[in-house]
Amino acid sequence: MKAFDVVVWVLIIIGALNWGLVGLFDFNLVSFIFGQMTVLARIIYTIVGLAALYDVLAVKAIFKRWHVSFHEPSPA
Repeated sequence: MKAFDVVVWVLIIIGALNWGLVGLFDFNLVSFIFGQMTVLARIIYTIVGLAALYDVLAVKAIFKRWHVSFHEPSPA
């Protein structure tokens, strides 16, 4: 599972870098490589989105696997 976590993390970084390029330079790297909203580009966007969703939903389990302490904020 740790290898899967690393793949997910890399996909999230790729997505974040692509959004950074769009925001800073109006340049979409995914569209540049795979074409404007082609089937392949849509698959890439979907996989990156699913990776982010997995990371959000599984954050506690990921921290436990990697032996990182997870502290929830205490109620006010």
